[in-house]
Amino acid sequence: MSLFSDPFNSSIRLRCDCGQHASAAEHEASRSRKLETSSDALNARVVEQAVMRAIFPDDSMRRRFLQAVGTPTALAAISSIFPMAAAQEAFAQGSGKIEKTSVKVGFIPITCATPIIMADPMGFYKKQGLDVEVVKTAGWAVIRDKTMNKEYDAAHMLSPMPIAISMGVGAAPTPFTVPAIENINGQAITLAIKHKDKRNPKDWKGFKFAVPFDYSMHNYLLRYYLAEAGLDPDRDVQIRVVPPPEMVANLRADNIDGFLGPDPMNQRAVFDGVGFLHILSKEIWDGHPCCAFAASKEFMTTNPNTYAALLRSIVEATAYAQKAENRKEIAAAIATPNYLNQPLTVIEQVLTGTFANGLGEVKKVPDRVGFDPFPWESFAVWIMTQMQRWGQVKGDVDYQKVAREVFLATDAKRAMEQAGLKAPATSTKTFVIMGKTFDPAKPKEYLDSFAIKRT
Repeated sequence: MSLFSDPFNSSIRLRCDCGQHASAAEHEASRSRKLETSSDALNARVVEQAVMRAIFPDDSMRRRFLQAVGTPTALAAISSIFPMAAAQEAFAQGSGKIEKTSVKVGFIPITCATPIIMADPMGFYKKQGLDVEVVKTAGWAVIRDKTMNKEYDAAHMLSPMPIAISMGVGAAPTPFTVPAIENINGQAITLAIKHKDKRNPKDWKGFKFAVPFDYSMHNYLLRYYLAEAGLDPDRDVQIRVVPPPEMVANLRADNIDGFLGPDPMNQRAVFDGVGFLHILSKEIWDGHPCCAFAASKEFMTTNPNTYAALLRSIVEATAYAQKAENRKEIAAAIATPNYLNQPLTVIEQVLTGTFANGLGEVKKVPDRVGFDPFPWESFAVWIMTQMQRWGQVKGDVDYQKVAREVFLATDAKRAMEQAGLKAPATSTKTFVIMGKTFDPAKPKEYLDSFAIKRT
């Protein structure tokens, strides 16, 4: 039986083979049903189970007792000799108390940050007893520096950033963690309107592209896409870093020919008539991670209950955002000036997947952007292969160790199950990128298979 089960129910046992359920059937059913996760209710149930196990070491005796006298009589009798209510209150005060209720979380104003942003106006943080200030930030380097300097307690980061920070790539080595992915897919290659007749990347020699950061899925996906077309991303084109809020302006000013960037910048380029969507990132790798909820290991260990409450907030917001019927409500909540500061129609087109592509067509791609919080360790391994491929990391890498230490699949699984979500049974999987399968157990072989690389 799980911690949520009622110890005054004579029809269940207090233990199953895994120690959490009454039967194998309940064990499986628990994966797909929403459990009661109120902290007060959970604390009360934990105390009740402890008391009943102490009084009835033999579980069959507990069940016979309850069948003989009934639950109300049993509860009254036990409460008369044991101060159940006082014990529950004492346990609640000493268990799971949030160390820091006022928290600052930095974010970049893009739709990838949707769960982190919407958790503020839609009450997901407050539900967990947190007073969170979500702070709009200009660029990724600023996000990194402010989080490392402890001005932010946690942050919206590009999923490769915590890996780079932990490995000391581009910054002083500081252990960082990714307990939740913010979004999957949700990016695109956008080109200037003047290039609408140059749809073959083989024709892009000499183009100037923008990505939001060196350590970003945008950079790695753009490089992957160009290399598959036979272009060397360091020699045949220019790739420069441009903060997302400045991408459309640079496209309009003819400073760049295109960008692989986050939404809503792609859709805003279409809205403003300066660009078109060449390809969605899901067409390069369907299900790829992009942004993440990140915190330093120091914050996680110093404030474990605050960290857990933040993670629950993010996971529940992510689950809400994944449902198509909630997308318009969310768009209205995050389009405002204090968050994304974009026209509502632009945000709706991104989140609903019904959008103009800038070439006179209206597309319907419901999974243009998705919200799945599980931080697959395989994602981290793939990211490290690309960091090596393009010379950001030199020498050997212990892929599996870094992936386990940074992408916290176990924490995510626990938070997902508490929220009533089905979590994956494993932390690794294979996936396909432009027709090529990536096996996380064979990263070196994968890296060696590329003809265009710096290593």
